Amino acid sequence: MEKKLSVEIGGRTLTLETGRLAKQASGAVLVTYGQSVVLVTATAAREARATVDFLPLTIEYQERFYAVGRIPGSFFRREIGRPTDNEILACRIIDRPLRPLFAAGYQNETQVIATVLSADNENDPELMAMIGASAALTVSHIPFNGPVAGVRVGMIDGEYVLNPPIDQRHNSRLDLIVAGTANAVVMVEGGADSLSEDEVREGIFFAHEAMQPLIDLQKELAKEVGRPKMEVAPPPVDEELRARIESLAAAEMTEVITTADKQARGEASQQLQEKVLETLTADLTANTPEADLEAKLKEAKGLLKDLQKKMMRQRIVKEHQRIDNRKLDEIRPITSEVAALPRVHGSALFTRGETQVLVSATLGSGDDEQRIESLSGMNFKPFMLHYNFPPYCVGEVRFLRGPSRRDIGHGALAERAIQAALPDADSFPYTIRVVSEVLESNGSSSMATVCGASLSLMDAGVPMKKAVSGIAMGLIEEGDEIAILSDILGDEDHLGDMDFKVAGTDEGITALQMDIKLAGVSREIMTKALNQAKVARLHILEKMQQALEAPRREVPEHAPKLFTININPDKIRDVIGPGGKVIRGITADYGVKIDVEDDGKVKIFAPNGEVANQVRELVLSLTAEAEIGKIYDGTVQKIMDFGAFVQILPGTDGLVHISELENRRVEKVTDVLQEGDEVRVKVLDIDSRGKIRLSRKAVLAEE
Repeated sequence: MEKKLSVEIGGRTLTLETGRLAKQASGAVLVTYGQSVVLVTATAAREARATVDFLPLTIEYQERFYAVGRIPGSFFRREIGRPTDNEILACRIIDRPLRPLFAAGYQNETQVIATVLSADNENDPELMAMIGASAALTVSHIPFNGPVAGVRVGMIDGEYVLNPPIDQRHNSRLDLIVAGTANAVVMVEGGADSLSEDEVREGIFFAHEAMQPLIDLQKELAKEVGRPKMEVAPPPVDEELRARIESLAAAEMTEVITTADKQARGEASQQLQEKVLETLTADLTANTPEADLEAKLKEAKGLLKDLQKKMMRQRIVKEHQRIDNRKLDEIRPITSEVAALPRVHGSALFTRGETQVLVSATLGSGDDEQRIESLSGMNFKPFMLHYNFPPYCVGEVRFLRGPSRRDIGHGALAERAIQAALPDADSFPYTIRVVSEVLESNGSSSMATVCGASLSLMDAGVPMKKAVSGIAMGLIEEGDEIAILSDILGDEDHLGDMDFKVAGTDEGITALQMDIKLAGVSREIMTKALNQAKVARLHILEKMQQALEAPRREVPEHAPKLFTININPDKIRDVIGPGGKVIRGITADYGVKIDVEDDGKVKIFAPNGEVANQVRELVLSLTAEAEIGKIYDGTVQKIMDFGAFVQILPGTDGLVHISELENRRVEKVTDVLQEGDEVRVKVLDIDSRGKIRLSRKAVLAEE
């Protein structure tokens, strides 16, 4: 059955349509917003995957270049097989609000595919894909407890703006993507220009209120054409087995959840599991068929994990005692070290508890900017932050297959946090690349990356506006009791109800990311979490200042030196030369990079300051303009009956009239000068057409 419904959002009409396209998918919705169109399909396998204990959900987001009337620039002239970073980040934004809302016990392979069919470069196809994914799941038979919706909120001229068009975002001090259900915010992702906690919080709730028509629209669509949901029985629990496990493990589990060291805690947990399973195997062997024994032991492992989660959460909420015995708002010990590597331009080793990152900063020229082909056209990126999470950082073994979706997502979050504090391109026109190598991980390596990146950039002499730090907050709710945790461990993240990462300066927030597993978070809890995060962020900044208080005054000796000079745009041809001959010669002779922009800005990148100064003087000499009254050493280029043409600057000639050759009468020019002679001349006049009148006589008189 075909159905089309519309609603106005942000001053534009958004339309959901189903029943006309992709009818063999479990659910399919066409989303139109302005002239952007995204098709989203949701499909589920018929049978559950009994061998897994997680939701096998796959999200794919595909941008097609035909959507903007362009042919891809790749060698094959088609979209490359591997998703771009932007597509991966879009997948994560779609996945995070959807995943917690599937029915408990649902284990069917499920795939959501969003394809951008048309893009007007004004409206966000990523947000449309999120809404379409929720709508496709909602109208399908898949047991999805939605719907959810997502909007973008900006702040322009002090006012919150819903879904600001792309061309207006450079004027916005806030850029948040907020997803939620009818009752709660479930995800936040974005950045800010050092806004206060109150301003960010109000932006989040402004977005949640504004998205309600989108949720109502999906409910109406499901009411009209939705299919009955498949029934999913929650996995049965053997209460007798649960009680037996608690009697066997409760006492020793207390020791496990109070072991501060991550590796030791993991080993203790593994030993307890082996001990419990050994006892259970002996108990069950006599009365349980062999075919059922394995299933019982698998269930026992799950119940043992449930016991660990329950005991850890109750200890935190009721006793205010964490795994490593910290207070709820206490930060783990922090150490920072700069100049950790000898040859890189800037580096920092940042350690917080059992999380450690080694971060390097590299400075380059404009040629080093990242070139990105996207639906909006060819873009150039002068700042890049790359995050690497190798298996050894958590004591694991796995194949290295390039950056994962998680690596790209964490890198993008840290990049956004740092971007707001970087100097503008005019004052510091370097291309900057930061790389974070996670050496140890036990909670929020992405926020440790923010701290290490800030220190490494300051160590490289980048004139940061402010130092930036980051903190990961957690939340545990048991009944009416709530605990907000600062600087969460990996287990507190995994077993808790919220992961809330906040980064910023001492003035305000520059980036945040929030995922919530609860039915809702009140304004009061949100306020408390943000304020507690601010205290933690400022504490970390103080610790960072002990390693380096301010950016170094100059870039390191072994970093490229950059000089910027402005020349008359009409003189650009003199720097370039015929067919690029002059600039290629300078580049080859001095080993430098020279970027010449259309407005006459010349950037010189040299291996050291001495070479940079030499090239600077050369460029100035090539582009210098004659000044009236100034004396120049020139070269005779051509002899005429009425005078001699003398080159006083590269590409600049003037005429010495025969009457200005000597302080006496001259019969023939060649009696005084010959072609190729070096001669000192004075500029007498420059007319409106740029013709220069020179005098040798005036120089002789002065000398």
